[in-house]
Parts: sequence; C-alpha cells; structure tokens
Amino acid sequence: MTSGIASTGWTRVLPGMTPRRVLVSGAGVAGPALSYWLGVHGWSTTVVERSAELRDAGQNIDVRGAGREVLRRMGLEDAVRAAGTGELGTQFVGDNGEVIASFDAGENDTDGATAELEILRGELGRLLHERTRDTTEYVFGDEVTGLDEHADGVTATFRQGAPRTFDLVVVAEGVTSRTRSLVFPEADIRSLGLLVAYLTVPRTAADTDWWRIHQASQGRAVTLRPDNVGTIRATLSLLTDVRGIEDLDRPAQVHVLRRTFADAGWEVPRVLDALDDAPLYVDAVGQVRLPSWHRGRVVLLGDAAHCPSPITGMGTSLALVGAYVLAGELAGTADHEQALAAYETRMRPYVERAQQLPPGAPGLVHPRTRTGVRALRAAVGVAGSAPAKRLGSLLGAASFASPPAEAIDLPHYPVPVSA
Repeated sequence: MTSGIASTGWTRVLPGMTPRRVLVSGAGVAGPALSYWLGVHGWSTTVVERSAELRDAGQNIDVRGAGREVLRRMGLEDAVRAAGTGELGTQFVGDNGEVIASFDAGENDTDGATAELEILRGELGRLLHERTRDTTEYVFGDEVTGLDEHADGVTATFRQGAPRTFDLVVVAEGVTSRTRSLVFPEADIRSLGLLVAYLTVPRTAADTDWWRIHQASQGRAVTLRPDNVGTIRATLSLLTDVRGIEDLDRPAQVHVLRRTFADAGWEVPRVLDALDDAPLYVDAVGQVRLPSWHRGRVVLLGDAAHCPSPITGMGTSLALVGAYVLAGELAGTADHEQALAAYETRMRPYVERAQQLPPGAPGLVHPRTRTGVRALRAAVGVAGSAPAKRLGSLLGAASFASPPAEAIDLPHYPVPVSA
C-alpha cells in the first residue's frame, strides 16, 4: 500500500475553520477530479483505491462539451490534447478492409464520433493524479468494507487500514461498485444486451490512425483504434442474451471469444492471436439507474451513480462535470443535504439526456444478418458521401453520432480568496 501526501496543500480555509474531510472511493477520473475541486474550495480529501497502484490501462475515451470546459477551468485542456491518441476520425470498413465511409474527427468541443480530444483512460487518470497528488491523500491497495453514519459524520472501515471518520463519503467507482452496494443495494444496472472484450494488440504496418469499425453479422463487430504509445486498442463486441460471460475466468472467456469470432474475417485473426498474452477486460455493457444519488452523508459520482454506457460517449464528460458541480455545491453551504440535493437537481437533466442511446443502438451497428450488414454499409456510405456532408453543414446538423455534451449550463462557483 502506498499513499500520497496527507495534506490539503491549500490555504483558502478561513482562520479558525477546520477543513471538512471527504473520503472518495475510486481513483479513476471522477474521484481525482472531485479531489481537485474540493481542494480549490479548501476541503481535505482522501482518495482510496482498491488497485495497488494507479491504473494506466484502458481504452480510448473522449471529452466533450461541458466536460471539456471543466478541463479548461482546471488548466488541463492543453495537457490532455498533448497526451491524445491522434485519432483522425471514424471509418467503417468492409470484409477486406476497404473503406466504406469516413467521418473526420470533430473540430470543436462536441462534434463527431471521434472527438477533438481523444485520450486513453489511463492517460487522463495520470494527468488528474499528477495535478492532485500533492494536495490529496492517496491510499492505494485498500478498499472500503463498511460505512457507519452517525451524528459526527461517517466512520469508514477498510480491508487493511484502521477505521476513520469523515464528514462525507463519495463513491466514485464503476458500474458494479462494491462500495455503492453498502448503501444503495437497490442500484439498477440495466443490461443493453451487448458484450464487449477490450484488449491491446501490437501495431502493424497495415494499421492507421483511424478508428476502424467492421461488422461481421450475427451481432458481431470489431474495432481497431490508435493510441499514443505505439499499440492498437481493439474491441470484440457481440449482441447476446447470454449472461455471466464477463464473470468467467480468463481461459473460459478466451475460449468463448475464439469460437464466436473465428470466422469474423478482416483483422480478427490477429486480435484472436493476441488473446493469450494481451491485457483483457470483458464487460457486459449496461446503464446505471437510481432515483437518488445520495443517502445521508454518502453520495455517488460518475459511473457509480449514472453510467450512460460506452455507447453514448458521455461517461467521461459526465464524470468531470459531476465532480465540478458536486464540489461547487458542497462549498456553497454548510448543509450537506441541501448541497447534495442541488447537485442532483443540476446534474439529472444532463444525465438523462446523456443516457439516451443513439437511434437503433446497440443493434444498429451489430447487424445479425448479412442483409443487415449490407444495409448498414449502404446507409453509412450515403451519410459519409461528400454531398451528404455538405448538406449537413448547410443545415447546421451535428456530425455523425454527436452526443448531447453541451446540454448543461455550467455555473461559476465562487472560489475563496487565499489567506
């Protein structure tokens, strides 16, 4: 277990006041982002992470709209751009790799299936950690095992560390959050009937800097995406009603993937060959729905509260915006119930918009028949044609698959003057 510096590092607390203490469970994106903003407002934050060290793995993510504005206010936009994957845009490819349609990366805060700011999840986590490690206590290799709320706060028990008491606990974990289940056992994870295997494969001379998508019928799709470290991020996705594949051990998962994608064509053989050695994560894609994101002094943030699913492209932006809003509302009042209610009131319409799936998703890009594949390719071929793109530009239409990333007005929360 390692820990960062156990100090707020800020001098913005008024004389005679004790900084309010917050425990954040999860050191991905939402947790460190919240730690940054709480630090700005003079709060003392401890982030506990179950992994033994900062996770540097993960696939491509994008930051759009209000999420990008939050990065600007953190002074991180340029650093994120510099650490980007360099993805040029999105291409649909045929059985032999021929390009059926191309959609360039967005040129503003919002547009495009490929956003202007594309970065590996681990890279964004690293940047957020670097920005907060001197002002936040980080505890790696431990996890919350119990939460006991009382008049003075919440006492958290840990798998390894001694119990500690905090004014507030924030659960900033993933879809299947263990800590969330301690307080919100009723969380509804709605399956979208899509299984996705994520892995990293060696880059070859045939690879490009485009996000390439290939449909193989029978509800299967394969993607290859560039990164900034010289490898390729691959996915194998499958429409299926079978549950529990994500819980199998690795050999069983590899067996299922090889049998399922053996005849999928294109670049699939090299992806399957990499299954023996490549880091592999298999996920049953779903959305998290809850009628409330807080209970007493415990509040949910990011995917633990409202995962929209990777299909929407909005998870990272929601995490960044939610962290900003939660910290700002908490800083504005000594009444935590009032602050948490205000956080939900401001965020829920944005989340509800973000959780609306694109028309026909996920089935549209996972046709079950060859006829369906041909129909999809014909449709994207038309949408990607020069006349269609010109018409879309004239009508002011958003680019292909642009999510509602700007559907919230970000407030400017007052920041205390340094003492």
